[in-house]
Amino acid sequence: MHLPDHHLRFGGTTDAAVPLLWAHSEYVKLHRSAADGQVFDLVEAAYERYVKGSVERKAMEVWKSNRRVKTVPASTHLRIQANSAFLLHWTSDDWQHSKDIRSQRTAIGIEFVDIPLSKKQKNPIHFTFLWLDEDRWEGKDYTVNVREQEVAAQRGNSPRKRKLHRQGAIPG
Repeated sequence: MHLPDHHLRFGGTTDAAVPLLWAHSEYVKLHRSAADGQVFDLVEAAYERYVKGSVERKAMEVWKSNRRVKTVPASTHLRIQANSAFLLHWTSDDWQHSKDIRSQRTAIGIEFVDIPLSKKQKNPIHFTFLWLDEDRWEGKDYTVNVREQEVAAQRGNSPRKRKLHRQGAIPG
């Protein structure tokens, strides 16, 4: 994606620090952490989420024109994403009832709509697009199937946690 206004240049440099300078700064931070007896640049929110696991994270699956997921687990957020503004016309009950949601724009110009799926969701999600800039319907329906949530996932027992438990890294 080439968006120079947002500092995203396709095939360009990142303007990041020179690698040797970066490595030196990491070494300085390591010494500071050792002297303090705690991690110097710890990001508390990231530590809580990924190390302690105390923050519940909602799974998300992204559907876009070049990545058309076919199936998502129940209790997931399904994000429909595109490069231009759209109205998402969708249903979860085989078009008995439908909903229309206007896409939201991110800071880098990506448009999206999130559809939260409940644990009990079993019917597929069907949807199509009304492209707002062109005032044109897509002319095609898309389908994302919903599968039952696995029992292990419902208990928060991810494959990673099971592996760590087997290795003795976390208590049962």
